[in-house]
Amino acid sequence: MKKNLVSILSVAALALATTAAAAETRLKFGHPAPDTDLSHVMIERFAEAVKAGTDGSVVIDIFPNGQLGTDDQMIDGVTSGILDFTLSGLNNFTGMVPEAGAFTLPFMFPNRETAYKVLDGAPGKGVLANLEEFGIKGLGFAENGYRNITNNRGPIRTPVDLSGLVMRVNNSKALNDLFLALDANPQQIPVAELYTALETGVVNAQDHPIWVVEAFKFYEVQKYLSLSQHAYSALTIAMNLEKFNGLTAEEQATIESAAAEAVAFQRTASQAAEEEKIKFLEGEGMVVNRDVDGAAFQEAAKPVWTSFIEENGDTLINEILAASK
Repeated sequence: MKKNLVSILSVAALALATTAAAAETRLKFGHPAPDTDLSHVMIERFAEAVKAGTDGSVVIDIFPNGQLGTDDQMIDGVTSGILDFTLSGLNNFTGMVPEAGAFTLPFMFPNRETAYKVLDGAPGKGVLANLEEFGIKGLGFAENGYRNITNNRGPIRTPVDLSGLVMRVNNSKALNDLFLALDANPQQIPVAELYTALETGVVNAQDHPIWVVEAFKFYEVQKYLSLSQHAYSALTIAMNLEKFNGLTAEEQATIESAAAEAVAFQRTASQAAEEEKIKFLEGEGMVVNRDVDGAAFQEAAKPVWTSFIEENGDTLINEILAASK
């Protein structure tokens, strides 16, 4: 009898363990940044909060450093369901929602607080809602930061200083148009390939927020950093919509609240450490230039806005400007 009871209990324990294992949902989160970057820290924080908030029923495995592909490949993976999450620049979603390029227009946001207000408000929520048509659940906008210019020729103080530079740009049409207007030669190169492109001279300039310059070690292959702050860049946390809808209501709520908390943490940490990062870059040998004629650059950027409105209308721009007040 005792032997039978032990057998019954063993079978029951095995059944419970099997049920628990079956109940666990494992999700993959791929992103392009190094595991030393603040974005990766944010994702780790997000994953920990989701695991704790769901009592372990949802576990997120993180794949940094572009292990699962380029930005475009990982976004495609999320839309198809091969990948569950990715973190990518908002510019990488403008192929789906072209009017979202309004957020990437040069000098759209005078400060971060305005950017947060707009991205977290109706304009930003509208863009996230539009992504659902493509099978994406947008969980919010983290911070990439203000873009600044690095190069190997000299400080960038006025628009004429960009003339002739072969400059890596992302796939934002607005930024491509801006640097074309400034007589640079923009080239689209994936960020994962940019270090080598700078090192070998394929391009001799690029623009990225401070955190990216530090995390990807561009200071090793770029001499001059000019704090132009010519455009604010947001990062989009994207999840496969079908996978999100397949979770329980409680799990969905946990994922959304964990994303909001992680974004708030990352934004605060990004601002707090930016000057420290600039000092680090100086310590690594970069010449940092703060003497940038912002008014001249804003004037040069006006045709970019005009071109955008001609192609996409001004509805979202007006919504952004209204929400900025």
